[in-house]
This record gives sequence, structure tokens and C-alpha cells, in this order.
Amino acid sequence: MLLSKGFEVEMYTGTPQGEIVGLSDRIVRDLTGFVREPDSRNVEYTTAPYAAYDRLLCALVRPRQRLRTYLKGLGDYTLVPGSTLSLGDSGCFYRSDPQNPYHTYIEQTYQTKVVTASIHINVGIDDPDEILRACRLIRLEAPLYLALSASSPFLDGQVTGYHSTRWGVFPKTPAQVPLFRDHRHFIDWTEEQLEIGTMQNVRHLWSAVRPNGDRRPYNLNRLELRICDLVTDPIALLGIMAFLEARISQMLADPGLDPLQSSCFSPEELAELGDRNEQAVAEKSLDAILHHWQDGRKLSARDWIEELYPQMWAIAKPQGYSCFLSPVKKILRTGNTAQQWLAQIEQGLTPSEILQQAIIALEQQEQDLEDKLCQLVAA
Repeated sequence: MLLSKGFEVEMYTGTPQGEIVGLSDRIVRDLTGFVREPDSRNVEYTTAPYAAYDRLLCALVRPRQRLRTYLKGLGDYTLVPGSTLSLGDSGCFYRSDPQNPYHTYIEQTYQTKVVTASIHINVGIDDPDEILRACRLIRLEAPLYLALSASSPFLDGQVTGYHSTRWGVFPKTPAQVPLFRDHRHFIDWTEEQLEIGTMQNVRHLWSAVRPNGDRRPYNLNRLELRICDLVTDPIALLGIMAFLEARISQMLADPGLDPLQSSCFSPEELAELGDRNEQAVAEKSLDAILHHWQDGRKLSARDWIEELYPQMWAIAKPQGYSCFLSPVKKILRTGNTAQQWLAQIEQGLTPSEILQQAIIALEQQEQDLEDKLCQLVAA
């Protein structure tokens, strides 16, 4: 049976020239379904949880179409791809809600390191201990999803040396997060962090993956993968989702995939290994050399994904969603967004020129999807 799944999508607003402009206070005031981030230059929308991929596709596209129409009503504004302030200005924080004390804490503690745009992927799982088991596996393979999604090689108009500048500089909080043994361990650990102040509230767990629910840490109903850069192509995003769903389904059917059962490393060593792999992928994405959580063998992120792909296809095929996996192969073949943009740098383009082209391509892509696919679902 297909799992329920949904996305939290953060996007920048700005001009066709790539200048990012803070408009979230007006968007949230005038449009339902959008929420503000601490900085006004990006805005978030959330899809409802669906099992069917075609419904998810339209849930991704339609809010963006509404937002585009609204932005054009305000002036010459559009959506800007990428997961960092690619053309600037990372030197200034533009508060979306100056009266919010949590936003004050974020600005004072992290400055603009958190002013990023990303995709959070949520997958529904009923049993809390199964959620924690899934979190253990997906945390150690989270670098693979970042490798597929990396889209932030620029900051303030410069090439940074990262493929995911966002995750390279993001203040993961708390600094050390263990592999949670079970639900009780997660509850006790969270209560301790709140008591000692390393977390300001239950939302203040900014790691690659976390358990989530309506009353965390007590009531849990989903795994949330938080590591991915913004993937503006909905078809590519559904490919990443299909890969993740198949891997979680495989884990739910095979308890032996639990890293606490089938790794040569201790839980503490596994957490450190995962953090190192994340940093390597932030720098080199698909070309990063990683250490496998089972036995420590070295392989590239690309090779690890290639190794898993046939297994994921075999799981997805009888469930009817193997066709949605194919974009993963395309990303491996043509590169993620960051790699494509860096290839354009090699050809002599500037970050500004690349962003301007990407803005035009993004709008055309959304229109094509709305016309060709969402009409079919509506029918």
C-alpha cells in the first residue's frame, strides 16, 4: 500500500533579474495556504498528504500558479529558484514578523544562515517506533537525497565552492543529535534539550531528518526529511519522493535494514559518519566520496544511488509508481541543478545570467505542467 506523503516548499520571491525581494507579509495576508518564514524574502506552502503521485503533482504546481498570478498583480515580481540568496543580500536580515520573539532569537543567533529555500518531505507512518527506525536509516542516507537535490552553488553573486551552500552553512541544531533508539529515547532527549536550552521549542530540531507529528515529541505520525535543497522541477521532486518512499517501504518490510542492527559501527560512530557524509555532499553532491553506514566502504553518492535504484524500482513497480522513479536516473545522467549551473559558469556565464535564464525556464515549466497534466487530473 502506498504511504501518505507531502511537501513543505520554501521559495524566494523577487524580480525577473534575480533580485530577491521580501513580500511574504503581503502574500500571507492576501493568499490562503501560505505561511511566512522569519525573513520576508521567502514564503512557504504545504501540500496536503496524498498517497497518489498525480495528486501530489498538482498540489505542487497549483499554489505556485496562484502565487505567480498574485505577484504579477503587485508588480514585476516572480519566483526565484535556488536555495540561497544567490545574487544577495546575505548581509541583512529582513524580518517578516518583528514582534515574534522566536524570530528575534533566530535572527540574533543565526543571522542569514537560515534565510534559505528548501524542500521538506513528509512521509506518513503510523507506529512511533517504526518512525524512529525509519529515521535512523534515512538519516544515514540523507546525503543521497541532498546529492540529488543540490541547487545552491552561489551566494551574493559568487561561486561558493559548495554544491549546496545552504546545507554547508546551515546551523544544524542541536549540534549533536543521536540516533534515537526508540520513541522513549526521543521523548527524553527532547525534554532534556528544552530544559538545558539547546532547543528553544519542539520545532527547534534542525537536523537532516526528524520525527514529526501534531504534538511532538509525544504524538508522532510522520518522518520529515529536511536536508533537500529546493527542487523546482515537480517531476524531479516526485522522483526523489518515489526513491524515498520505496526505501522506507523496504525498511518497514525488513527490520534488518535498521542501522542499529546491521552496521559494524556504534550508534555514536554512525551519527558522526552521517554528519561527515552530509558535509561531503554539501561540497560535491553526486561526486562526493562517502562512507557506507553498514561497513564503512567508500563509494560516491552517485554510485550509492545507482546501487540502490534497481531495488527501489522492484519495490515501486508492483505498487504502480515505478514510472515516477525515472527522473532520478535523469539527474544521475545530466547532473543536479547545482552541477548544471556550475557547468554554465565553466562556459562563461555569470551567476546573474544563469539565474535569469532559470527564472524564465521555471515559469514555462510550470505552465506546461498545468496545461498538460493537471487538466487530466481535474477531469
